[in-house]
Amino acid sequence: MQRVEHHASFGGRQEVWQHASATLGCDMKLGVYLPPAALAGERCPVLYWLSGLTCTEQNFITKAGAQPHAARHGLIVVAPDTSPRDPERTLGVADDDAYDLGQGAGFYVNATEPPWAAHYRMQDYVAEELPALVERSFGAGAQRGICGHSMGGHGALVTALRHPGRYRSVSAFAPIVAPSQVPWGRKAFGAYLGADAQAWKEWDAVELLRDARERLPLLVDQGADDEFLASQLRPELLRSACEAAGHPLQLRMQPGYDHSYYFVASFLADHFAHHAAALRG
Repeated sequence: MQRVEHHASFGGRQEVWQHASATLGCDMKLGVYLPPAALAGERCPVLYWLSGLTCTEQNFITKAGAQPHAARHGLIVVAPDTSPRDPERTLGVADDDAYDLGQGAGFYVNATEPPWAAHYRMQDYVAEELPALVERSFGAGAQRGICGHSMGGHGALVTALRHPGRYRSVSAFAPIVAPSQVPWGRKAFGAYLGADAQAWKEWDAVELLRDARERLPLLVDQGADDEFLASQLRPELLRSACEAAGHPLQLRMQPGYDHSYYFVASFLADHFAHHAAALRG
C-alpha cells in the first residue's frame, strides 16, 4: 500500500492509495476518506462507492461532495477504480477503443472469456480483496454498506444480492438494473461472459431479486430527465421485480435531474443517512 494523495477535509482526511491487486494482476488506486472519528482511533463502518463508465477513483471524491456527510456520520468511504488498469501497457490488460468496454468499464463482474478473464475480476476485487485490505489497513469495522452510480449502481445492487449477510445497507443512483436487457449490458456481458444469456442472469439485479435470500431495503434515486433513462436504465423493471419478490424498494424519480454528478451530489445526503441508520443504528 502506497499513499499517493492526502488532503485535510471537514476534520478528516481524503486520501488516495495504490496497491498491487492479486485478484486483478495490476496496480489499483482507491480513494479513502477517513472521518474525524477514524482519525481519533474509532473502528468506523465502511461505505463502498462504485463509480460508473469511464470513471476512476477520482470522479466521486472530487465531484460528489461526500466528505462532509462522511464526517458527520462517522463513515469511512472507499471509492475504488472501475476496472483493472495498465497505463504502461506492460501487463497485457485487455482494452477496447470504445468507452463502454475494457479499461474504465469493468461492470463489476468476473469475466470468463478471453482476453478479459485474465484480469477482469472486479466482483472478487470489490467483494473480497478490497474489504480485507481496507479492514486490515485502516482499522475499519466489519460493518459495510455499498452504493454506486450507473454502472456502479448495477455493481452495488448485484454485489449486495450475490453476498447476503456481507453488507448491512445498499443504495444506488441511476443504476443499470437489468443489464441483460439493455445495450450497455448486452455488449459488456457478451464480451466478458460469453454468448450464453443464461449466464448473464447471475449478474443482473432484476434476475437476482427473484431468488434473493435477504431483504435489504433498496434506496434508488433516478433523474427523470436522464438521457439514458429509457434506453439503458429501465428503473420500472426494478420496481416490477421488487413488487413480485416482495423486496423493499424506495424508488425516487427526481424531476429535472440528469445523469451527472450534479444529480448525485443533490441527493447524496439522503443516501448517507440511509446507510448510517443501518451501519450505526
